[in-house]
Amino acid sequence: MSNNYWEDEDDELDTNDGLDGNDLVKKLRKAKRADEKRIKELSEQLEGFLKEKKESTVRQVLEKKGVNAKAARLIMKDLEDINEEAVNSWLDDNADLFGIKTADAPEIDKNNLAALRNQDILTQGAVTPDKAQDFESRLNNASSAEEILSILRSQE
Repeated sequence: MSNNYWEDEDDELDTNDGLDGNDLVKKLRKAKRADEKRIKELSEQLEGFLKEKKESTVRQVLEKKGVNAKAARLIMKDLEDINEEAVNSWLDDNADLFGIKTADAPEIDKNNLAALRNQDILTQGAVTPDKAQDFESRLNNASSAEEILSILRSQE
């Protein structure tokens, strides 16, 4: 026993609206072509906006860092996902190409550098404790004046 409660009249719903099968297919194809064309236009617009956004992000970061805008071409080729962090990271990795200073390499004060050089000059000729002990031990163990003079001459 079947539980179908529709009438035979409802089986044949008129959906053609006076159109035969060929006209309907033609209209569907035309609508499909129009949709595909619109999708293509929107995809091209989206790609353009994304490219413009990426270029804008790169330009902003380069301006903040004071880097030549020509570097944008290299960054755009190297990076797929472009955002401020990625561009900053790329610049830090390639800082030597553009002569920029990174956060990892702070600027050294020239006064401090001069003081370090002076310190290095002083310590190059200095006598270390182990040398002093060796010298004292050799002097104490010397048995003649000639040996003492030889030890003194070797220290010059």
